Amino acid sequence: MDPGARLDFDRRRRLGMVEAVWGEHKSPGQIAAIIQQLGQAGELALVTRVDRAKALAVAELLGLSLESGLPTGLGHHPEARCLTMGAWPAADPGLGRVTVLAGGSSDLAVAAEVLVALQCHGVACDLLLDVGVAGLHRLLDQLDDLRRARVLIACAGMEGALPTVLAGLLPQPVIAVPVSVGYGVSAGGKAALHGMLASCAPGLTVVNIDNGYGAAMAALRILGGTGAAID
Repeated sequence: MDPGARLDFDRRRRLGMVEAVWGEHKSPGQIAAIIQQLGQAGELALVTRVDRAKALAVAELLGLSLESGLPTGLGHHPEARCLTMGAWPAADPGLGRVTVLAGGSSDLAVAAEVLVALQCHGVACDLLLDVGVAGLHRLLDQLDDLRRARVLIACAGMEGALPTVLAGLLPQPVIAVPVSVGYGVSAGGKAALHGMLASCAPGLTVVNIDNGYGAAMAALRILGGTGAAID
């Protein structure tokens, strides 16, 4: 199980972030070998874009049982399409809370990836679904609770208007995640991406299409929770 990979074991010291592994285009053997290396180094493993079939193959290679949604041991998180190995840290109350919003349940896979990535770094977070602009009243009903979050992450497909509305109503940092959901001209999330980049809401942060992990790490930087050593 030679992974052919040089892992960045210094990333936690530099940035306070575990090294995430892109799993979609790696074989079960490569993923298993990387997880072994991370475990030997005492690091939590976070592998993104792993379906259940590949997760089961990885578990077989490692000789471990696979648990769904478990934040300890070898756990597969099917909604997030993530595989983790090792115990997640307890949430640090000093960091505050991140609320992840999704326009609809079609955005759930990306939103769930955000949640898993945050939880792997000890960030308290929650999910608010079905608050897309097609039913704006559902979002307006939640504004009081949303004001208590330190950072908001909004996942939206179609025209991607949700982050602009949020950033126009609330003062916290808003991170926009375009999602590859929508009919023809939505173009696999490009319409949402372009709309978010062209937003008239000042200070809106935009990450790449379906990049839930990147949004989570942007939030971690904003929270100041990197824990990186300063020389």
